[in-house]
Amino acid sequence: MTGNIEIGSILTGKVTGIQPYGAFVALDDHNQGLVHISEITHGYVKDIHDHLKVGDEVKVKVLSIDEEAGKIGLSIKATEEPPVNQPVRSRKPRRRQAAAIISEGDGQQGFNTLKEKLQEWIDQSQREEIKK
Repeated sequence: MTGNIEIGSILTGKVTGIQPYGAFVALDDHNQGLVHISEITHGYVKDIHDHLKVGDEVKVKVLSIDEEAGKIGLSIKATEEPPVNQPVRSRKPRRRQAAAIISEGDGQQGFNTLKEKLQEWIDQSQREEIKK
């Protein structure tokens, strides 16, 4: 099927179709591949139509070839240098420490961690249950 197409090759193709998840690119008369939305450009792509249209000639890098399924995975961003002025965003979620306000009845003001307040809240809840 793929003939002379190899993983890592950089080729020129023509956009033949656009879907919400990616763009189909014809590499030659017999081979077509998909550029997933995450491989369109560096950074976030909300709408592929903002970057590509049917008929555009694009330079792509072959990322994967699945002969059995007849699929070729392509990337446009792999053929471009990443922008230097754009900071790389970490995908790790930020860690936040939960805090609780200390009631003024304690004679203290400020914040404590939930762990430190947990037993106090349990005792308070039990006292309120007894009153009912």
